[in-house]
Amino acid sequence: MEVVLMSGDRIASVRREASGLWAGGTGKLLIVIACGWGLLNGTRMIYPVLLPYLSAEFDLTLTTAGLLVTLIWLGYAIGQVPSGVLADRRGERAVLTAGVAIVAVSLVLVVFAPSAFALFVATGFVGLGLSLYPVARITVLSDMYPDRIGRALGVTMAMGDIGQTVLPPVAAAIAAAVAWQAGLGFIVPPLLAVVLALWVTLPAGTTTPGDESVDDGPNGIGEALATLRHPTLLTMGIILFLYIGTLQTFSAFYPIYLTDQKGLSSTAASVLFGLFFAIGVVAKPLAGTAYDRIGIRRSLPIVLAGAVVGFAILPLVERLVSLVAVTVLISTMLGSGAITQSYLSDTIPAEIQGTGLGLIRSSAAMLGATGPVLFGAVADRGYFNEAYFVLAALVGAITLLTLRLPRE
Repeated sequence: MEVVLMSGDRIASVRREASGLWAGGTGKLLIVIACGWGLLNGTRMIYPVLLPYLSAEFDLTLTTAGLLVTLIWLGYAIGQVPSGVLADRRGERAVLTAGVAIVAVSLVLVVFAPSAFALFVATGFVGLGLSLYPVARITVLSDMYPDRIGRALGVTMAMGDIGQTVLPPVAAAIAAAVAWQAGLGFIVPPLLAVVLALWVTLPAGTTTPGDESVDDGPNGIGEALATLRHPTLLTMGIILFLYIGTLQTFSAFYPIYLTDQKGLSSTAASVLFGLFFAIGVVAKPLAGTAYDRIGIRRSLPIVLAGAVVGFAILPLVERLVSLVAVTVLISTMLGSGAITQSYLSDTIPAEIQGTGLGLIRSSAAMLGATGPVLFGAVADRGYFNEAYFVLAALVGAITLLTLRLPRE
């Protein structure tokens, strides 16, 4: 009887949370924003599963393949500062729709790229389009859900992981059956549909339903830089740099690592790669809820512990069942995004929130973008396995840095 009551309490709690996220007309906006985030994240992670096809057609080495992925992340980093400034001053609708539209057009250019140079240039624009979405997404959700930001970000990030789980295997299957161009081009029509949905659903020049005001307050880059010199925010910048660099590096090369070093087929590797993000669908909402309840100092180390162990033992396992278990262990790190982004949203002053988030995320992502090309260079020299021990050490360093953050 007690078990039944506890189960009923959990169901009632889930219903209350769902009602809180849906209340006041915000639920529709949350769905549209989350769907856009899912498609963009899935698009970004299609690249790793198509790298063997791109390498064959454009004669890329592991180092140059890593550079291609680095270009996506570099473009993703560069645009986040202007995205944050525009979100603060002009509202999020134009920023979000422009970002998705640029990605759709750039993918068309990638599909028809006549040379490696054209491929790299178009891929850079894919990254720039991707960069316009994250900060504006956080600022609009922060205004929509001031008391539930962790949960709201957890939901959108979970949708991002659904996109990363579903789209790469679909792209791999289409590429194997038709061509790599079809494996990338199929995502363009859904992206255009999201552009239309964002434009119709989000109010112009505002971050919350029914508020048509535009904040032109003191949110300049100079003020933001002065604020971001606070030790807590500097520590968060380092944590983000290490985390983003580790995630970008792992996601760029895991499918190739599984095929080249572990002997898996490309289909099995893409499914295992999808499993990595599938766990994030559950991990991110749980991590966001944990942050809301117990704070970053206790929630983030718990989320990262599995990745430290997983990276350390990955080079040592060979059987498929062991690789599945290790993938699940590593995937728990995906929950950290809901924690760190929520913490930054709570910590940065509201009047410079978009600009501040843009500066921190852009700086961290720009530095982290060096990870894939460095990892590729190391792998080209025969140290593919050893590089994962370095990733384990980096995640361990993030855990230690978390303990330096204020308790409140």
